[in-house]
Amino acid sequence: MKTKFLFITGGVLSSLGKGLSAASIGALLQTRGMSVTIQKLDPYINVDPGTMNPYQHGEVFVTDDGAETDLDLGHYERFLNLSLSQRNNTTSGAIYYKVITKERRGDYLGGTVQVIPHITDEIKSAILSLSEGDNPPDVAIIEIGGTVGDIEGQPFLEAIRQLRSDLGRDNCLYIHLTLVPYLRAAGEHKTKPTQHSVKELRSIGIQPDIILCRCEEPVPDDLKAKIALFCNVDKDAVFSAVDVKSIYELPLRLYEEGLDQKIAIMLRLPARNANLDAWKNLVHAIHNPSGKAVIAVVGKYVELKEAYKSLHESLVHGGIANGVALELRYVNSEEITPDNVAGFFAGVDGILVPGGFGYRGVEGKIEAIRYAREAKVPFFGICLGMQCAVIEYGRNVAGIEGLTSEEFDPNAKDKIIYLMKEWYDFRRKATEHRDSSSDKGGTMRLGAYPCDLKEKTLAFAAYGQEHISERHRHRYEFNNAYRDRLAEKGMIFSGLSPDGNLVEIVELPDHPWFLGCQFHPEFHSRPMHPHPLFKAFIAAACRYRNKKK
Repeated sequence: MKTKFLFITGGVLSSLGKGLSAASIGALLQTRGMSVTIQKLDPYINVDPGTMNPYQHGEVFVTDDGAETDLDLGHYERFLNLSLSQRNNTTSGAIYYKVITKERRGDYLGGTVQVIPHITDEIKSAILSLSEGDNPPDVAIIEIGGTVGDIEGQPFLEAIRQLRSDLGRDNCLYIHLTLVPYLRAAGEHKTKPTQHSVKELRSIGIQPDIILCRCEEPVPDDLKAKIALFCNVDKDAVFSAVDVKSIYELPLRLYEEGLDQKIAIMLRLPARNANLDAWKNLVHAIHNPSGKAVIAVVGKYVELKEAYKSLHESLVHGGIANGVALELRYVNSEEITPDNVAGFFAGVDGILVPGGFGYRGVEGKIEAIRYAREAKVPFFGICLGMQCAVIEYGRNVAGIEGLTSEEFDPNAKDKIIYLMKEWYDFRRKATEHRDSSSDKGGTMRLGAYPCDLKEKTLAFAAYGQEHISERHRHRYEFNNAYRDRLAEKGMIFSGLSPDGNLVEIVELPDHPWFLGCQFHPEFHSRPMHPHPLFKAFIAAACRYRNKKK
């Protein structure tokens, strides 16, 4: 079957949930037996979000091939159980960079380079690349970032407008997600924002086929009819996307609205019944836990939960796997001191220190790790969290005063974490060079790398296998000059690169559960397939909680 393209735009305001809606639609199509791929087009000029502040953009999601992408790709992978790549996310910056590179190379033969057709053609090429290959998907879902009316998003909207003529009406569908606010004082929904948003979209030549209404309460049928009339869509093409307690309920709610059926009809997809048993079982497990666990997440971006989106969801997945509901207590590491650390973690069942960059808040993280180690509270350190764990252990157990990371103090005498001048890239089989003057973009160890596990360790017990592959996003590595000194004091190096040069996992014996990993396991966790380390960490937290009782 020829690939069908489904475009999702958003109006009125940002953060309405286009990414979750796109992921949920893809999941529904999968339950009907369709093969699906998905793509995010971001209008900002950054080539990728890798150098952007988490407060502005949320987390950076890393794919197996090392692409630094929008956090919506995390939703896509979790909902669709897919492993995505660089081609599933592109930005205005990446598009313009390609066009300018071609112009400098002379590919346009001296012609005047313009937004139309050169920029729009490059965008269309990125979209159509999803249908290339030996096994093209049945449906490709493309989410346009930003809000209709944003000047930077106009080339993307123009490109998808052109694609309807290029692909044919039966192969191209437009869904517009908009806000239908419910005014409690008046006791009614208001449709005017939706009307204006659709008017803006139609002014650039795109007539939406389906309108998806984000709302607190279901939109009544009479108002759906009004929206259909004023927005020029079928009466049965207006759907409610109601707020849900768990994001994993959304596919079921959209199915109840009949959205997947309407999409199948309009795209002329094969008539098949949806099998939602897996989603129903997942939602039942979420709403019917047998217990509770309290997990402290110690970071410096705690004011914005989007900065730890994949981490948050992975912890939830670990809770589901263990049949417990989680209370996540976000702790600002900048506020932790030796005097108040016990108060911050009173009543918690596990402490997690996630990744991050820079020195701000690091001493608080190290203090939290010391507390977890000495108080025997289950601990999980990820990336920078693992690096802080070896610094803490080296200082307080191995007795190396002033031990630190080159990232924090380049002139320090003892640097257990350092910037390797040359490092081996397992994917490209090449030796690369990095130093402090390198461009920030693309200078990290990014993407999936292999790791070998030592038997009879926490890591091996969690994975149940010797060879694994996990995604990385960091510049600094463990300094092997300190490996023997920490090992003599009891630290176990349970995960190493295949050549034994890169430390990937450390753990401690004689502790309920203490493990740090250099990679980011949260990028591989799925609600129906929780990551082994999160599953094991939450299990340890449950045992700790039960023991306290």
